[in-house]
Amino acid sequence: MAEFIEILKAVLYGIIEGITEWLPISSTGHLILFEELFWKSSDPDFMEMFRVVIQLGAILAVIVMFFRKLNPFSPKKDSIAKRSTWEMWFKVIIACLPAAVIGLPFDDLLDKWFYNFPTVAVTLILYGIAFIVIESVKRPEPKICDISDMSYKTALLIGAIQLLALIPGTSRSGVTILGALLLGCSRVVAAEFSFFLAIPIMFGASLLKCASYAKDMLEGEAAAINSIEITVLAVGLVVAFVVSLLAIRFLTEYV
Repeated sequence: MAEFIEILKAVLYGIIEGITEWLPISSTGHLILFEELFWKSSDPDFMEMFRVVIQLGAILAVIVMFFRKLNPFSPKKDSIAKRSTWEMWFKVIIACLPAAVIGLPFDDLLDKWFYNFPTVAVTLILYGIAFIVIESVKRPEPKICDISDMSYKTALLIGAIQLLALIPGTSRSGVTILGALLLGCSRVVAAEFSFFLAIPIMFGASLLKCASYAKDMLEGEAAAINSIEITVLAVGLVVAFVVSLLAIRFLTEYV
């Protein structure tokens, strides 16, 4: 019975991750609230790794959905399309620089200070209001209607705005979409660039967390993963992947 409950929690966790990672409503914030109400784990090290492992499921959904657009080696693309794909990746890398230079050194410290439900409550309210205000204000026609039209400067500014997501309860996709809209991007460009920007950011963070946990296990500072925990990880990852596919499809059709 206890095993079933843990697997059920993993399913619910994966559903929340899959929906909230891509919609602008903060996956971290909702997961903190879920943990506070329903999942008081006795192993914080495992939970920290679990959070990033299910993000891999969400990342895989983006890669599957946009594989042709993301693949610069596609035989179906001509030389111009391949060059455009490489330029898109360079812009994504440029946008990742602020998080790599500023975000990584302070990530653990910010989690220690702000990974709690009062912070989440405040940020969810503030960004909810921000979305309502920005959507209600009439903006000029977007100047950037394709990622190929985006300058490297704009990509870097979007990456800098993404740093706000270091505060739990701040939606990474939400702030990047809002930032892109304010910088003159169309809704489609803002959403797609936010999706693509998540790939190196979240994949890198997941690998770092998993490597850190493996190192702690080898040094005896963290408990070894048992069979139940492996099942929980696998279930959470698969559910997050499937639900992410549905959420991304919904958002792209909506915008």
